[in-house]
Amino acid sequence: MKNLKKVVALLPMKGNSERIPRKNLKSFAGKPLFHAVMQTLEDCKMIPKIIINTDSQEIADNATSHFSKVIIHWRPEEICGDFVSMNKVIKNDLINSEEEHFLQTHSTNPLLSIESIEGAIKTYFKNIDKYDSIFSVNKWLTRLYWENMKPVNHNPKELLRTQDLPPLFEENSNFYIFSKKAFKNANENRIGIQPMIYETPKMESVDVDFPEDFDLAEFIYKKQKGL
Repeated sequence: MKNLKKVVALLPMKGNSERIPRKNLKSFAGKPLFHAVMQTLEDCKMIPKIIINTDSQEIADNATSHFSKVIIHWRPEEICGDFVSMNKVIKNDLINSEEEHFLQTHSTNPLLSIESIEGAIKTYFKNIDKYDSIFSVNKWLTRLYWENMKPVNHNPKELLRTQDLPPLFEENSNFYIFSKKAFKNANENRIGIQPMIYETPKMESVDVDFPEDFDLAEFIYKKQKGL
């Protein structure tokens, strides 16, 4: 159980957003958007610390005044901007952290549940001798095509039932769990050399990227919370 207490959450957040202005601070069910996933992380007993890597004083002040597990990492200017790889942000967090195991998620995953987080952490440690990291996915059982209309996972002449098709898995960015060692060995990548996948409910993987995503996630969230 000692290892389970050392899974530190990484929650990177920029002050500005290209598609939805001030997205992280935009009112979501009456509170800033990032509060939804922050509350989930705060309530998770397997996560003792939440590192927010940010360039925004407003986000930092808001987070530290509402949540007890928060540690602020100020983002250096050289890794600010819309086109910086998330792995560079993670590297900055790992350099400034003493812990070994991390779970990285996003403020744009407001529907992520404690059950999924704890299930993934337990699976990660249970299989750590065989796999070096784990990341969340959606399972797809549907007929898919490449842009040139060639089928990806089926033969149009056979028309198998969709439930009988070979499944494909979509990286849904809900979370990534990894260690410093795995990150380094994978050439500073949050997905290690020997990763495993963890399927999460599709309802939880609504990613707030566009305005319509925001509306959908807020509708589901309010219904779940009885708001």
